[in-house]
Amino acid sequence: MKQSTEDHVTRSIEIFIRLGLIIALVIWCFQILQPFITTIVWGMIIAIALQPPFNWLLARMGYRYGLTAAILTVIAMAALLTPAIELSTAMVQSASNLTESIRDGSYEVPPAPDSVREWPFIGDQVHTGWSLASNNLQAALQQYSPQLRKAASWTLSTAAGAGLGLLQFAISIIVAGFFLAYSKNSADFARRLGRRLAGETGEKYAALASTTVTSVAQGVLGVAFIQALLAGIGFVVMDIPGAGLWTLLVLILGIVQLSPGLIIIPTVIYVFTTASTPVAIAYLIWGIAVGLVDNILKPILLGRGVPVPMAVIFLGAIGGFITTGFVGLFVGAVVMVMGYDLFMIWLTAGETDEAIEAIEAAPKQG
Repeated sequence: MKQSTEDHVTRSIEIFIRLGLIIALVIWCFQILQPFITTIVWGMIIAIALQPPFNWLLARMGYRYGLTAAILTVIAMAALLTPAIELSTAMVQSASNLTESIRDGSYEVPPAPDSVREWPFIGDQVHTGWSLASNNLQAALQQYSPQLRKAASWTLSTAAGAGLGLLQFAISIIVAGFFLAYSKNSADFARRLGRRLAGETGEKYAALASTTVTSVAQGVLGVAFIQALLAGIGFVVMDIPGAGLWTLLVLILGIVQLSPGLIIIPTVIYVFTTASTPVAIAYLIWGIAVGLVDNILKPILLGRGVPVPMAVIFLGAIGGFITTGFVGLFVGAVVMVMGYDLFMIWLTAGETDEAIEAIEAAPKQG
């Protein structure tokens, strides 16, 4: 009996030591990979989102995975970097020209229209500051120098953050290219991991996660890109200063699920003060149409191919973004979809097919 107790204690200690070593190894690996986790997750998200065009191009490239992934990676990098480089170059050039013209006194601010006074809440203040800048630009710069310093500091910090984000996104695209090049192995790994974690339903959840990411990419990022593109066309046609910057802001607002009207409304006011009334009304109609695009496209694209209500995906995407940032758009949606599916399995557990059909048909009978 004593020998048996000693053996039991010895085995318990050995198990405890082994578990401790395994936990320590997992924690160590996590600490090593922690700086790259966000980039890897973004690479996985981008790879899943690019899977449909990758499959289309793969068939036309003779199923050469490496070459197809390389071509799609170059296209994605060009689509990301080309407008970013052009926008940054234009902004730097505009800032340089503005600074030079202010220094030599050649820059002139046009007189403030009287209609500016009629703007709600801020009309008088804007008209006063505008008139001062029109009559004596140097005095206006001195008077508003504290506000201008704060604005410049915020702009520089935002630009630096945007630059780092752009670099991280570019690296994520390269990581996505590797995932696509080895998509067969990646899919097999996802299926095996799903089976290991969730048994027979594991493969289903792996496929569900992939479909959810694609749905969010189309319903959130896709709609935001379409809105930004349409808004940018309006900015360029109306010759609005800084059209590229405003287009980028519309894209960001669309991604974070805020109305592009926050950018479009000030430009409408600007057009009404600088263009003829018919042109301004036409631009107003265009702006309203751009603002309503997401109400039409989002119900069509968000939740497409995912067997759960669109509201579940939408709440998961927005809640995930609020808690963890841009990656949360996708991670939150995936977690909510899986949670909803598990809840429905629990809710219907033990019910017969006839009972489920009766419950689903009950509202129609009423």
